[in-house]
Parts: sequence; C-alpha cells; structure tokens
Amino acid sequence: MASTIIESIEKEIPRLRRFARYLIRDAERADDIVQQSLLRAVDETDAWQPGSNLRAWLLALVRNCYIDEVNRARQHPVADDAALHGQSPGEGQEQQIALGEIRDAFLRLEEEHREILLLVVVEGLDYQVAADILMIPVETVRSRLSCARQALLRACVDQAG
Repeated sequence: MASTIIESIEKEIPRLRRFARYLIRDAERADDIVQQSLLRAVDETDAWQPGSNLRAWLLALVRNCYIDEVNRARQHPVADDAALHGQSPGEGQEQQIALGEIRDAFLRLEEEHREILLLVVVEGLDYQVAADILMIPVETVRSRLSCARQALLRACVDQAG
C-alpha cells in the first residue's frame, strides 16, 4: 500500500511545483519547498486518510512549508531580494509578451488573491477543497475568488493602459 501512496504522490509533483513557484516566484526556492513537502508527506503518510483528497493534502503541505519559510525569513531577514522578481518574458513573439504581462499583473496581486486563483483556476480544485487547504470557509473562497478575478482584470487593464 505504501508504494501506491508514493506513486500517487509522485504524480502530483508537477502541480506541487507549479503551486510553489507561484507562491515563491523563485524556481530553486520553490523546488526546495516542494522537496520539504514531499519529505513531510512521506514521513506522515499515516496522517493521510485513504479516500480523502491526496492533492489537497499535498498542496496544504506545500503551503505550510512556504509559511514556515516566510516566518523564518521574518526572523532572519536577507539583504538580497532579487529572488522575489521573476524573469521577464523573452523578446519577439507577441504571445510571450502578453503572457509575461499577465504574469506580471498576477504577481502584483495580493498574496491571498494569487493563492485562491492558483488553487481554483489554475489547479481546478473545487471551492470546498480550496477552503480546506486555506483553512477558511467556502463563502470566503467565493468572495476572494471574485475579488481576485476583478483585481487581475484591473491590473491587466492598468498595465495595458
């Protein structure tokens, strides 16, 4: 049974990496967070209840590792904040530029807006699962999602104008 859980966890790694990269905006640090999360998941497979949503449990582990890192960073600030800025889109193709503008607008959103858009829109999780991961009521998920969509639209319009 343990190998089945491990195989299921392995299948979720791309989603975990994507979620971590949006939270952290630095590929190396995001991969470190995913690795920490995977170690916790393997160590705590007994905590996961068969039949429950494995993806939600793993995404919650990523989020908790991220929060742990943020708390550590607050206690020990680092002078270099270059890791907080993503790479700019390559020149040339209009599509890359447009995607880069959307990414930049997305990154300017408040953290709670980015987080809810990632879970519900990008990852396709239902509202209840997102609520469980974020430890908030479903109504708050709906409200944040609506606000996040409006904020992203405003950010894109402001950037274009």
